[in-house]
Amino acid sequence: MLDIRPGEALAVNFSLQLHHTPDEGVDVNNPRDGLLRLVKSLSPKVTTLVEQESNTNTTPFLTRFIETFEYYLAMFESIDVALSRDRKERIDVEQHCLARDIVNIVACEGKERGERHELFGKWKSRFTMAGFRQYPLSSYLLYINK
Repeated sequence: MLDIRPGEALAVNFSLQLHHTPDEGVDVNNPRDGLLRLVKSLSPKVTTLVEQESNTNTTPFLTRFIETFEYYLAMFESIDVALSRDRKERIDVEQHCLARDIVNIVACEGKERGERHELFGKWKSRFTMAGFRQYPLSSYLLYINK
């Protein structure tokens, strides 16, 4: 389906999407780890993960509530510095993105909860179990933006 040609390099970018894939806490088939194994079977040259550094997946409610509060407090404080409170862009982001995510994390359980953030160590473990290896970034990358 991807039409990967021999000799062609494949890059996979999981950018703020993998936390929406159910895991073993929701489905015994564990689609999250299954997806990682599927991607590994495609032999990508590089795979990146961009996710929230927050533990809202398997923690008990009170811990999840506190983690959500702390994470989104930092998000709102960042927005407060960048955009005035009456800007339409800010209101849209707060109402249609952040508020929806917060409600989902705090008020939903089981299959209804689609926001399942994990900490770096858990993601690293999932990727390792799927057969991926972590590589350090090249020191060359440190000079690209200078």
